[in-house]
Amino acid sequence: MTPLDQPNPLPAPRAKRMAAFSVHLLTAAGVGIALLSMLEAVREHWAAMFGWLGLALVIDGIDGPLARRFDVQRLQPDWDGDVLDLVVDFVTYVFVPAYAITASGLLMPIAAPILGVGIVISSALYFADRKMKTADNHFRGFPALWNAAAFYLFLLHPPPIAASIGIAALIVLTFVPFNVLHPVRVARFRKFNLILIAIWAVLAIYVIMRHFEVPAPVTVTLCAIAIYIGTADAAIRLIRRVRPQ
Repeated sequence: MTPLDQPNPLPAPRAKRMAAFSVHLLTAAGVGIALLSMLEAVREHWAAMFGWLGLALVIDGIDGPLARRFDVQRLQPDWDGDVLDLVVDFVTYVFVPAYAITASGLLMPIAAPILGVGIVISSALYFADRKMKTADNHFRGFPALWNAAAFYLFLLHPPPIAASIGIAALIVLTFVPFNVLHPVRVARFRKFNLILIAIWAVLAIYVIMRHFEVPAPVTVTLCAIAIYIGTADAAIRLIRRVRPQ
């Protein structure tokens, strides 16, 4: 029997196709959540804004496993889940946080709009970079996690000049080829990394509920986790270089 004579495979049951499409809907819901977050930001309800961004982060964390579980790529091939995910991520990780950073009053007034433009342009280039991740799943350069940057800006509330310099530095670091840990996908110390992320999530929820008025140990712990994620790979490389053979 030739390939032309072989019968076409039976179409997947409608229920399975609908379940697969529901995963696309879940991912797309992220842009709706982003709009709600932006509305809160415009009202300067910063804690509520971060609450919505946190929900978007949860969706971003579960839609990938759900897509694999429901075989979305095979059952709903007309919609590109990777493109959809990038669209939603840009709005939730970059655009809404960029507005918050720019409009918060935490930056120098003359620098705020310039830095806001720098955030969205550098992030657009980063999202289009085919080498944004290394072979071992580290991010290359600052990974445009502007929702996290905004969170720490509101948490630490540094002087405007220090905040402006810090944001400018992160924009530059977007294009610097250093490795940033992806705590879920990097295999090395994955269990430890997941524990740290769980601790971070609990503390972040507490911070948002307290409208960023939290004891110093909470702030120190959150900062320590951020420093670990940003420097773990560089520290391991340094240790390997200086360790006696």
